Amino acid sequence: MVELICCVCIAAIAAVDQLIKIAVLNSSLVSGEVSTVIDGFLQWRYVENTGAAFSLFTGKTALLSVFTAVVLLVGFYLIIAKKIKSKVALASVVMLMGGGLGNLIDRVFRHFVVDYIEVLFIDFPVFNLADCFVTVGEFLLVGYLVYDIVRDYKKAGQKADGE
Repeated sequence: MVELICCVCIAAIAAVDQLIKIAVLNSSLVSGEVSTVIDGFLQWRYVENTGAAFSLFTGKTALLSVFTAVVLLVGFYLIIAKKIKSKVALASVVMLMGGGLGNLIDRVFRHFVVDYIEVLFIDFPVFNLADCFVTVGEFLLVGYLVYDIVRDYKKAGQKADGE
């Protein structure tokens, strides 16, 4: 049952991401217009991103698509085979996969990723909702793994002291 819920959540994240991107593609943003959301803080700006985060691998859409597809397949295997025991790790993998799937759909069908969120208070690339899920999922997973390593290290130290 947990596996089904995870798959539904992954699909829902990707679907919401795609619906927003369709709205952006049908808006005046595509013609170069910018829409201020919070003055001096946040605006909508349409960007066609052929790379990954921070313009890494620009123009390498096929490579990024294959890499993302492999990561998604591994993630689905880990979920379906019940290899992920922690709820935190599972939630982070679901976020990573949902965001990754949203951007993979763009790369496969549009040959670029639709980005539209621009923060104005720092110099930062334009991004999208899928990127947010990938980033939060990554930080959550890394935080969990660090916590897990420290916990295991402490347990090993306590066992050594007790012997």
